Amino acid sequence: MAGTTVHKGSVGDWIEPVALPKADPQFDSQIKNGISNLLSDYQIRKRPGGLEVFDRYAYKIVDRTGLERGASINFEFDPATSEVTVNWIDIIRDGVVIQHLSDAEFDVFRRERDAEKGLFDGWLTAYLNINDVRVGDIVDYGKTTVRTPIIGTDLLFHSFAVAWDEPIALIRKRVTWPTVQPLNVRQVRTDIRPDVQSTGETTTYLWQSANPTPVKSQEYLPPDFRTYPSIEISSTSKWQDIVDTVLPYYRLDQELPADFAAKLDAIAAKYDAPEDRMIEAMRLVQDNIRYVSLSMGRGSYIPRSPTTVVASSFGDCKDKALLLASSLRRLGIHADLALTDLDEGLALATILPTIRAFDHVIVKVAIDSQTYWIDATNYLQGGRADNLIPPDYGFALPIVADKAGMEKIERKELYQPTTFVNEVFDFPKRKGEPLKLTVTTTYWGADADSMRYKLVSQSAARIADDYLKYYNRQYPGMKSLGPLVTNDSRDKNLVSVTESYDLSAGDLDADNLSKDFALKSDVGIRYLPEPDLLERSAPIWLGSPIFRRHRCTVRNLKAHFVGPEDNDDVITPYVAFKARWTSTSTEFEVDWFLKTLNDRIPAKSIGPYLKSLKKINDNSAWNYNSPIRTPKRTDASGRIYSAAPLRAFDPVSNCSLASRA
Repeated sequence: MAGTTVHKGSVGDWIEPVALPKADPQFDSQIKNGISNLLSDYQIRKRPGGLEVFDRYAYKIVDRTGLERGASINFEFDPATSEVTVNWIDIIRDGVVIQHLSDAEFDVFRRERDAEKGLFDGWLTAYLNINDVRVGDIVDYGKTTVRTPIIGTDLLFHSFAVAWDEPIALIRKRVTWPTVQPLNVRQVRTDIRPDVQSTGETTTYLWQSANPTPVKSQEYLPPDFRTYPSIEISSTSKWQDIVDTVLPYYRLDQELPADFAAKLDAIAAKYDAPEDRMIEAMRLVQDNIRYVSLSMGRGSYIPRSPTTVVASSFGDCKDKALLLASSLRRLGIHADLALTDLDEGLALATILPTIRAFDHVIVKVAIDSQTYWIDATNYLQGGRADNLIPPDYGFALPIVADKAGMEKIERKELYQPTTFVNEVFDFPKRKGEPLKLTVTTTYWGADADSMRYKLVSQSAARIADDYLKYYNRQYPGMKSLGPLVTNDSRDKNLVSVTESYDLSAGDLDADNLSKDFALKSDVGIRYLPEPDLLERSAPIWLGSPIFRRHRCTVRNLKAHFVGPEDNDDVITPYVAFKARWTSTSTEFEVDWFLKTLNDRIPAKSIGPYLKSLKKINDNSAWNYNSPIRTPKRTDASGRIYSAAPLRAFDPVSNCSLASRA
């Protein structure tokens, strides 16, 4: 450990000073939280075994609200790799500098925000409350951090925005690096280029962005779309350099514990096909080794040995992936480890090479010409080789000795709904009888994996209560007739859940339900984003593919009804929504389908998309209006219509959709 103390000390002579800039008053109306940002200065240089980083921030407190945010300083650091020295803490009041470094006392504490998820990173937070800060003061502080990485000590990667979502007078980045190792630079939606000065052994790169126009933040962005114009800097242009850095720690020839090896040998004896061996080994690791991530110090990058992982019965993504890949190798199956990112994996195809791009490790398996991607941290994953669902992480970097490069994790095309809700409403045949509702929901693929995990991680009673609440919001008085009935075909990756309810005659008559009975689709419309169109310039991210179906069957009706004439399909290049209905003299059935056809919507198409989304919502709920004691009429075909003004099933505009999820 490098230490948990925040030190105090003078600034290094390698740091280039800069005068405080002035903020452009044209952006005063966009100042947030009473803070006018003046300077963000970040300077880096290489040192033996790592980096030295200087970080300075200065801002002016313009009103009372700024005191809450501006009168304290806090920052995070990794005590295993970083030693922090605060160089100065000044308040500038009416041109007079008031120094606070000597009386500053930092509280250092460990927060562990993701402890409930089994993830521990060991990072510390340093906090200082500055005495006697007033409105109108300028707060100016600088600190230097000596970083000694666990691995990749000769590698550099830094990314920064050249404009923020609030005004700032000057953003400044300065990097001093060996001339023999030129830096690679990637610009993202900016024309700012560095001023480059060479002094023989070292070259200095300087970027400056003065009073940039604040950028409007936007929701629902694709992972590979940067919100802000930015610059990436990397000391390498080859992913192979990243792989070579981690490769020594991910050897696949490590010894497996005898008891665990015996289980693998039993799998080999029982299954001849490599595809079956792969699935059984996957389940052995996924289901029997629990997830705990001790990502502190070496644990941030270096996996524990399979022997240690099996003995402790827990591990993080690195540990479990190494154990699974080693197991597959023992079973005669070619397997490699691969680096990826859970949330930003799609961006890996565009960014400059860096170790910091990854937060997850998975396994790539090759059997004949087929490639399989497996996340060993999954739990109770279903399917065999022919229907195994790959993790939807975008791209991954296999850890291989030669020709390492980013590879796309291909999604499987959805040819059938992954969730199918089938509701059957039996209206009472005689007065005084209750309405009966039977709901059977079938989950397939990724949705089956999610539901399988939900069924074991939550109590069946809790899930049943949630479902009952859902139906009571639509049909007050609905009562459950028994516990959930579940069926899981893990090899087929199919999970079904059956619910049974009834609604008494009194509750059916209450709130006029017998004459105005709502049918609402639950096909995942809530997953479709509805962003603010104001100044929208970025595409909308639709995420993982959606294909869902919801069918409502209403039985024991008194007449033959028809659906609305304006029930048109909604078909766009990005999403498709259909509703199909049939009718007999005693039964009505409506079938809703929703499928996303792309994972993003270009900015120029957002307006038409929002119009189509409104139409989808308008057609996603229909109402049944009882025709009892209402005159009937027939058309030339003999079909019976309810007489005006009653209508059979009508779309309900601007409906509020609930969810069973």
